[in-house]
Amino acid sequence: MSQMFHLVRHAQASFGAEDYDNLSDLGHRQSEALGRALRRQGVAPDRFFIGAMKRHRQTLEGILKGMGREAEATVLPGWNEFDFDGLLKARFAEEQAPDGIFSERRAHFRALRETVHMWQRDEIENPPEMFADFSSRVQEAREIVAESGAKVPLAVSSGGAIGQTVAQITGGPADQMIALQLQVKNCAVARFVVSRNGTWLHGFNETPHIDAENTAEMLTYS
Repeated sequence: MSQMFHLVRHAQASFGAEDYDNLSDLGHRQSEALGRALRRQGVAPDRFFIGAMKRHRQTLEGILKGMGREAEATVLPGWNEFDFDGLLKARFAEEQAPDGIFSERRAHFRALRETVHMWQRDEIENPPEMFADFSSRVQEAREIVAESGAKVPLAVSSGGAIGQTVAQITGGPADQMIALQLQVKNCAVARFVVSRNGTWLHGFNETPHIDAENTAEMLTYS
């Protein structure tokens, strides 16, 4: 039996706020809109999974509300995002960090791209998590979903874990993870066909809840 696995990035969180791990008002609207769009597409998940982060659970709650459903989710910490703030702080522990890397989107993501490449090469001392461990837990979470017996599983995760998943499945080089991560829109859907013969990417960065009329409001990346 094959699976059609839907892997969703969380809705807009609270960038620059004291608690990033919390959906914005727009994020709640995005997640409900995605649920309605998936229902229109005929997507009917039979099992739900989330990371252990608040924004993952909140996003799934909105999706379910939009679908008009109630369901329990299995929590898999393997779908959690890596600690990007902790990673940046580890990189700049012995030097002055560039201005704005924790408050300005452009500065933040420029520094994050460089820092992730260093992390992957084991060039950062005392990171909050080794890259090899991050890669392993993301793969383990994907394997748990594949072995769950669900035919249409849906998981809510974060951009880094999604980028790493796509890079793993497509056999891309390590540096593709951050390139993919920085493209993933809030509430975007990646779809994978999973069978006993392997796993294939079927769709990436899909936003069925966004159209020409609502793009200015709904299209966000952080």
